[in-house]
Amino acid sequence: MKHNKIWSLVVVAFTLLWSCDSYLDVVPDNLATIDDAFSLRVNAEKYLFTCYSYMPNHSDPASNFGLVGGDEIWAFNSAPGSSKNFEHRIFDVAKGGQTKIDPIGNEIWDEMYKAIRDCNIFLENIEIVPDMDELEKREWIAEVKFLKAYYHFYLIKHYGPIPLVNESLPIDASIDQVRVSRQPVDDCFNFVVNLLDESIQTLPTEITDPISSLGRITQPIAMALKARVLLFHASPLFNGNSDFAALINKDGTQLFNQTKDDTRWVTAATACKEAIDLCESLGYQLHEFQNTIGKPLSEATLTQLTLRTAITEKWNTEIIWGNTQSMVSSLQRFATPFVDETNTENSQIRHELGAPIKITDLYYTKNGVPIEEDNTWDYTNRYGIRAATVNDYPNVETNYETANYNYDRENRYYANIGFDGGIWYGQRKYDEGDLFYIRTKQSQQNNSNATGSYIKKLVHYENVQTPATSYSVNAYPWPVIRLADLYLMYAEALNEAEGPSPEVKQYIDKVRERAGLEGVDDAWTNFSTNASKPQTKEGLRSIIHQERGIELAFEGKRYWDIRRWKTAPTIMNNDVLTWNLSQETAELYSKPRVVFTQQFGIKDYFLPIKDSYIIRNRNLVQNLGW
Repeated sequence: MKHNKIWSLVVVAFTLLWSCDSYLDVVPDNLATIDDAFSLRVNAEKYLFTCYSYMPNHSDPASNFGLVGGDEIWAFNSAPGSSKNFEHRIFDVAKGGQTKIDPIGNEIWDEMYKAIRDCNIFLENIEIVPDMDELEKREWIAEVKFLKAYYHFYLIKHYGPIPLVNESLPIDASIDQVRVSRQPVDDCFNFVVNLLDESIQTLPTEITDPISSLGRITQPIAMALKARVLLFHASPLFNGNSDFAALINKDGTQLFNQTKDDTRWVTAATACKEAIDLCESLGYQLHEFQNTIGKPLSEATLTQLTLRTAITEKWNTEIIWGNTQSMVSSLQRFATPFVDETNTENSQIRHELGAPIKITDLYYTKNGVPIEEDNTWDYTNRYGIRAATVNDYPNVETNYETANYNYDRENRYYANIGFDGGIWYGQRKYDEGDLFYIRTKQSQQNNSNATGSYIKKLVHYENVQTPATSYSVNAYPWPVIRLADLYLMYAEALNEAEGPSPEVKQYIDKVRERAGLEGVDDAWTNFSTNASKPQTKEGLRSIIHQERGIELAFEGKRYWDIRRWKTAPTIMNNDVLTWNLSQETAELYSKPRVVFTQQFGIKDYFLPIKDSYIIRNRNLVQNLGW
């Protein structure tokens, strides 16, 4: 890899020409100097945790573009001046409100470069700590190299080519030294992968002290992240992207390669398989709910609890990397409806986040094929009304009138989505006769749900709502990477590298089988109007994209996937449809309404760099469209 000697971002603030001296105070517990920070093991450990402290809060819709910055989760449009459950600036991006003067999300640029600087300080000083054994030093170094790699990758996802920061800025750095340039995107990815490779060699394979160390980086985490990084590098956004040919540094350096390299998919597939093999050898497997409730449950309920608890059960067998810096608590309140129709004034339940109809459209029928392809499902009459029968239980409340759209869907639909007449199992009432159902057309206090489709997937089934203001929430670490994601990454990379094969379908089918669906070949042969779809690379690519959209829904993946695939202009230049929440009758309620029309152009692939940074640093070029 070509290493460019680039300085730390406190450095890049160097775009702002901030004083680097002030950043020397950014050490744990107000330690006065760097020497003090590394004078003893106990102090060095505090600095290690400082490096971890910059991990993004993935479950915060005010800071994670993957949640409300795209088209997957729609928030309630509060009246101007009214209080909001969370800061809506990122949701404003979904509605075209980004600006280069005061960019929404600019804190990502600032915070990640501060994080990288602290990582560099740690790596440059850890060797002087006197009371540590060498193995522990090597493991800490590996952890911080991983964090340094992740923080760079996080910046690449948001901004594309970035300045790389491989060492700290010297105190006597000149103005020219701090005026850094963006590096070609291939150099950026290679830099991240090399750091990950270095960390993988020394990281432990598992946590030996779960009480104090869960959430710390392990070899499986690093290998899974490497697989994800290489998948991004192989994807159309970063691989021969002629749309970004005009992004060029002031010295003429082209920042996006213009020659597509299909061997990158082979490299990504290899990394995915290596990560899978290591994880499986260590006992990782797709999660399955263990019924310890003490009462028998139907097969459908058990399957849906498996799918729900794959996200919400702490450290289950599927979680490769859970972010303990991002405990999912408030987000559950934002996603939860009043499941008891007699309790509609609980101020702890905020229920404003919903899924637009374009997202619920992704979920298959019970036959495991898209709703518009299933030759047994009445797609044309999907917005018609009928009353549920006992045969629809426990997915829809018996005798309840709701749209045909909600019947005969796959288990992930019922596990992930709360809909009008849909059953919401849990609340520590474990007899299926005590199931709750939600009436989304009911008038509710606080901020109303935005779409009529609640995000059940993120809500722990043992949360308890009681009258007045009590809502007991079971928090859990945000699942950054889980095994199902890794399986689908491998299927995608292998299909792009080799085309349809039994192995590609095997890993798709692992995920489908857990959801109670037939394999790809059988489902499309028996139920699809496009039976040959899985037999071509293009057809299987479409299936894999939809599988990711379903399996990883509301986990912050879609925002990045549709960008790296370059499908965002097609997908996002569309109306946002919701159910007609103001209507009282089932017939009128189930007629979709347009709440917004989104627009997506080349400028929306990446965040703008703050305009003042560009003005003060002559070497820093702006992203296209800004």
